[in-house]
Amino acid sequence: MKLLPPLPPLPRPPGPRMSSALLGATALELAVLVGHLIAYPFGLTPERRPPHPRPTRPAHTGDDGPDGGDTTPHAATALPLAADGAPPVVLLHGFIDNRSAFVVLRRALTRHGRRHLESLNYSPLTRDIRAAAELLGLHVEEIRARTGHSQVDIVGHSLGGLIARYYVQRLGGDRRVRTLVTLGTPHGGTAVAPGAGIHPIVRQMRGGSSVIEELRSPAPGCRTRFVSFWSELDQVMVPVETACVDHPDLDAVNVRVTGIGHLALPVHPTVAAAILEALDAPEAGEDTATATGSTTGATSAA
Repeated sequence: MKLLPPLPPLPRPPGPRMSSALLGATALELAVLVGHLIAYPFGLTPERRPPHPRPTRPAHTGDDGPDGGDTTPHAATALPLAADGAPPVVLLHGFIDNRSAFVVLRRALTRHGRRHLESLNYSPLTRDIRAAAELLGLHVEEIRARTGHSQVDIVGHSLGGLIARYYVQRLGGDRRVRTLVTLGTPHGGTAVAPGAGIHPIVRQMRGGSSVIEELRSPAPGCRTRFVSFWSELDQVMVPVETACVDHPDLDAVNVRVTGIGHLALPVHPTVAAAILEALDAPEAGEDTATATGSTTGATSAA
């Protein structure tokens, strides 16, 4: 019997084949997503914070002072705690998320001696980055009053980093924020999937939006240090380099992360160690090697 010739191979679909690194990053993203969905309900409520301390003024003896005023003990007066150690760290989550995104990072920072950690939730109904930045400013003032620190550090994931940058760069927050660390934040705007721009705050994250253009405007004298982590496998940032801070007036370091995607940035131990290093970096004037201008570093999380 005569055999038929073998069939020709089927043509491969167009486009690049998925690399092993991307496959691994995708699997990790799915695992992080599952874990985050489990933890999500526990982050819906605001974080419990200690009440303002209310020490009393020293009691006076006698009935009246020289001017006839009352010198009896005054009522308790709210006073800020004395500042101690490193500045408080404010953790700001991304779009349609909550403070549960920072459970792992918070634990890592606590193990390394960070005493003042604040995880803030902003409403998922927030429709404007500017309004969210104003609300962040109010939270920062409350934290300063409660802890006695004049400045805070902020770690923002995705949209959270953009809100924090707007506060720092456009609302005078550079007087309050010492270091701003961003994780997968669309500093240059991201080309999101079609249809995702239905939400107004998502449209503000697109390249060319009014918010992105405001952040391109001059910012002379901005005092905040920027450390931006961007991943070459981040499928949310399009193009991936949009997660870099590129501004001539800002003191910025862009750190390239390899081997992980967007959701894994706040939970990967290698990134957490790099974040801690960025927060512990000496302030300008304490070390002559402090970076000035935009530079690029790299860390591997493979």
